[in-house]
Amino acid sequence: MTTEATLPSTSASPTARQVLTRSRSIALALVLLLAGAIAIAVVRSNDRHGTLDPRSADPLGSRAVAELLADRGVHTRVVTTLDDARAAAAPDTTLLVAAPDLLTPGQQRQLHTATAQSGGRTLLVAPGTTSVETLAPGVTADPATSADSTLSPDCDLPAARRAGTADTGGIRYTTTRLDADECYPSRRLATLLRLPASGDGDTVVLGAPDILFNKRLDEQGNASLALQLLGSRPHLVWYLPSLSDTTATDPDDEQSLLDLLPSGWLWGTLQLFIAAALAALWRARRLGPLVPEKLPVAIRASETVEGRARLYRKANARDRAAAALRSTTRTRLAPLVGVPVTQAHSPEALLPALSAHLHDGGQPLHTLLFGPPPQDDAALITLADQLDALEREVRRP
Repeated sequence: MTTEATLPSTSASPTARQVLTRSRSIALALVLLLAGAIAIAVVRSNDRHGTLDPRSADPLGSRAVAELLADRGVHTRVVTTLDDARAAAAPDTTLLVAAPDLLTPGQQRQLHTATAQSGGRTLLVAPGTTSVETLAPGVTADPATSADSTLSPDCDLPAARRAGTADTGGIRYTTTRLDADECYPSRRLATLLRLPASGDGDTVVLGAPDILFNKRLDEQGNASLALQLLGSRPHLVWYLPSLSDTTATDPDDEQSLLDLLPSGWLWGTLQLFIAAALAALWRARRLGPLVPEKLPVAIRASETVEGRARLYRKANARDRAAAALRSTTRTRLAPLVGVPVTQAHSPEALLPALSAHLHDGGQPLHTLLFGPPPQDDAALITLADQLDALEREVRRP
């Protein structure tokens, strides 16, 4: 039995304390970095809310216009769900929809139904083709946007005439409504529309959000136009569509996994399967039964035995190794005691002949030659030694 010597650690090998000391500074730096990031996020969490958010002081936020409206007695409230936006539609309320294109077709229909007869004002900020035709029937968005940002009113709408030039250039619109006010045209298409509704209500379509941004509010007539459009009623509800809104899920639009797969996926899968099968056939080494071949060189028996033993050990197959040792031993012992080889594996024929030859009892021989498999490697080695000793004793003259 051989044992492996324990190699002593060299002087260059770091100890556990040294490793801990070296990593302590790195861990401390990571902790400080994480704490600083959390502190910055907490400090700025009240200032950063997103584009067109009346709570945000960012350049693309809209806190400035909200504060100016508050000075004039207009109360601004932010909502993020369709149900809150529908409930807020009233004659004394202006409903601003910050991102109409984020609404699903079902949400757009529900919102239009709630605002059409409300008697209040609905302001749509830069609605595209997917939303303007539902939220403002009779209006179509032109594919080509305005080339200029600053435009002149060129209409009779009082709010536009008082504001003068403003940064409304963006999406351009056409309408079939004869009573609509078409303002701030770009190449004869309006970038601001006012569509009268029932009572004193109306819908305003704004082609660009620039007049609402903090960084653009003090330019041109942006502040004047924004305050007049949003301050005509004492209440302003600022609707920021959210992905967490459960009304965005339309049962009619739900699709299964197979519906989401592109057309032709079945034929594509079949082609991949055929290609994989052909590749397997191409890489196959043999397409028929195994054929024995003569070895080109002679291999010593000891090498074969050693290789087979390693395979047994790797597979932890002590039972098969013990069975092979016992079978070989019985086959060699049978002719020595006058038993035919065909009966070498029969305990009734082999054990009596061995007992008579050795003048010993049959029970130990039965356990040795036909017993259960060994439980561990040590027992397997002991079994091999005992079988060798038995064969030597039988061969002794």
